[in-house]
Amino acid sequence: MTPKSKLLLCAALVAGLLLAQRPCWAEHDLEFVAEHLPEVAMDNRFATLPVWGGMSDASLWSGTAQGAYATTQVGTLSLDGPMFSLAGERNLRGGWHVGAFAFYDYLTFTGHREFRPLQTLFAPQTPIERPADALFTNLDGNARDFGGGLYVSRDAESRLLGVHRWLGGVMWQRVELSNYAFDYEILSGPQAGVTGRIDFDADYTHITPFVGFALPRDFGSWTLTLHGLLAYPLPTRGVAGHVTGPGFDLSGDTASAGNGKHFGDPSITLGLNVTYRPARLTIDLGTLLSQALVEPLVHSGIDRNLLLSVCWTW
Repeated sequence: MTPKSKLLLCAALVAGLLLAQRPCWAEHDLEFVAEHLPEVAMDNRFATLPVWGGMSDASLWSGTAQGAYATTQVGTLSLDGPMFSLAGERNLRGGWHVGAFAFYDYLTFTGHREFRPLQTLFAPQTPIERPADALFTNLDGNARDFGGGLYVSRDAESRLLGVHRWLGGVMWQRVELSNYAFDYEILSGPQAGVTGRIDFDADYTHITPFVGFALPRDFGSWTLTLHGLLAYPLPTRGVAGHVTGPGFDLSGDTASAGNGKHFGDPSITLGLNVTYRPARLTIDLGTLLSQALVEPLVHSGIDRNLLLSVCWTW
C-alpha cells in the first residue's frame, strides 16, 4: 500500500468515527412528543372501554373484567404498563341496556439519551434561545389514568345491518403525570453547555361523552364483534410544564402563554372482538391492529403503539 493510500484510509476511518459519534436528531421537539405520549395512552383507554362484553348474554345482569397491556414509543422514550377495568350491565326491555364501568391504568415513562430540540411554549420567556438542539436524559416517571362512566345502549336488527348495537355515555377521567422530567444539556449555538431540567408534571381532568356502534356476528362457538367508538374529552387544556436553568425557574401552560389548548384530543377507535363463548373469553384483535396503524398517523412523532386487550364476561 502506497503512503498516499494509507493516508486516504486513515482519513476515511477518522470520518467514519466522527459520523458514528454524531447524534441522530429527531424531527419533533421534546415538548411536542411529551404531549403526545399520554394522549396516545388516553386513546388506548377509549379503545378498550369495557362496554361490549355483555352483548351475547341474555341474562338480566352481566359483568366484564378487562385487562390490557400497552406500550408506546417515541425514539428512545416509552410509556408502558398494564390497564384494568370492570363493568356491570343490566338488560332492560326492548333491547335496551344500562351499564357502568370503572378503570385504572398505571403506566411508566422510561427514556435513555434523546437528541431533540428544546422548546418551551408553556413558558416562552426563558432566556434560552429556542428551539435549541439538546440532549435529554434520566426520564423515570409514571402516568396514572383512572375514572369511570355510565352508558346506555340498544340492540336492534335491520335488513341492511343485521343485528347491531348503538351506544352512548359519558365518563369522568383523570390523567396524572408524575416525575415526567428530563435533565437537558444544550449542544449547539451560543448557549452550548447550558444544563437544566424540564418536566411536564400535571393533572388533567376531563368529562368525556362518547358514542359507539357494534356489529356482532356468531360463528358456531365464536362471536366476532366489529366495534367503533368516538370520544371527546372536555375541556381541551393547555400543556403544562416547568423548566429550570442558570438563573431561571419558570412554570406555565400553553393556554395561559397564548400558544393554544392542545391536551385532550377527540378520539376515534376501531376494534374487532373475538369471543370464545363457552369460556366467555374475548381478545380484541382489531384494536391491536388499528391502534398500531392509526396512532402514528394521528399523533405525529409516535414510532410505535401496541395494545393487547383481553376480557372475561360473566
